[in-house]
Order: sequence, then C-alpha cells, then structure tokens
Amino acid sequence: MSIFNFDVITLFPKAFELINNLGVLTRALDKNLIDLNLHDLRKYGEGSYRQVDDKPYGGGAGMVLKPGPIFKAHESINKFPKSKTLLMTPQGKVLKQKDLLRWSTLDQIIIICGQYEGFDERVRSLADEEISIGDYVLSGGEIPAITIINGLTRLLPGVLGDPNSLKDESHNSSLLEYPQYTRPKTFRDMQVPDILLSGNHEEIKAWRNQKMRDNTLEKRKDLINDKDKKI
Repeated sequence: MSIFNFDVITLFPKAFELINNLGVLTRALDKNLIDLNLHDLRKYGEGSYRQVDDKPYGGGAGMVLKPGPIFKAHESINKFPKSKTLLMTPQGKVLKQKDLLRWSTLDQIIIICGQYEGFDERVRSLADEEISIGDYVLSGGEIPAITIINGLTRLLPGVLGDPNSLKDESHNSSLLEYPQYTRPKTFRDMQVPDILLSGNHEEIKAWRNQKMRDNTLEKRKDLINDKDKKI
C-alpha cells in the first residue's frame, strides 16, 4: 500500500502539532499510510534576519509575504508523479467533498499557507488550485491546511477501520446524512423512532432516505439539486 504525501509550507509548523492528537490522522501516521512534511518558511527567508515579508508596493496596511522564500521552499520539495499544489487563500474556491475525492487518487498534495495581509501575487503561479474553506478570513492558512489533511486522509484506503462508514456520510451526495440513534431506547423522554426498532430493513432504508431529504431541506436547502427535487 503506497504512502500519501503531504508537504506543507508554513511560517508556523508548530500549529500542526495538533495532528498528533487527532485520532484518524495519528493512526494514519503510525500505520505509515500518510507522510507529513512541514517546511518552515522562515528557513528560506532572506538576509541575516530571515525576512519573509515586506511592505506592499503602492502602500497599504500590513505586510505581504515575499515571493522568493515561498518559491525556494516549493522548489526544495521532492515532487511525486501525481502531485498538486494548493494555495490557501480566501479568494480560492470553497472546498467541497468532491475535491477531497479527486485529490485522494494523487500521490502528493503540497499546501502553501498564507499569512499577514496576503502574499505577493506572483506566488499564485505555483498553485494548481486556490482553495478556501469558507467565506471568511482567518489569520493564516494553517487551519485550512489541517482541514484538508484531515478530510483527505479519511478517504485513503486502510485509514478507517470500516470502509463502509464513508458511504452514507454527509456531503458524499447532495443530501445530508439521516439521523442516527443508539442505546438507550428512551433518554430524558426522547424516544428512538419505532421504525428503527422494527427490523424491517426496506422500511428503514425508505425512512432514512426521506429523513436525508427532510434534513437537507431544513438545514441546507442550497444543496438540493434538480434531480433531488423530483424525489
């Protein structure tokens, strides 16, 4: 089984220590299913102070990441045959489950984390895709990078104990997942639906399908496509 490689260019490699306490990712690392390489951007900084940022031409607030250190860091990474470089930026397209599925067939994902007021526009030339995790602004690209590493790792063969657990998850289709219940049957006057106790698998399947549609209409109507509207 081949190892999936993550290479992350970041000013804050310590932010990724969180991964050592995230069950699925920790197990994937321990089982050598993924390899995570952190490339400290400061090591590629310029001058005796390892400068990685500068004031923007034309004026403006804040500092902008210089292109040189990022290019040097990216060029230092050993590229695999099936590799993509992702640039974490609020201007990117919003991450979807289908993106993670596409990338899961690769050998390597290289992630560039932005900081401060952004990065020199020429950095975009390194990216195969520009990605955002939502329509809001964070202080850096580390949290979005961890999000991608987490979501993608779960899709890799051998990572989850039961591969079937991926099949019915939310966002694997255009509908959200159906409600789940476990013991006890009654909890603080809240009951498990009788249908789930019936043992009738066909009726349970039909109930779950309807609940998926109801759940999506109530919480994320924007996910309903034309095909689903006819169900």
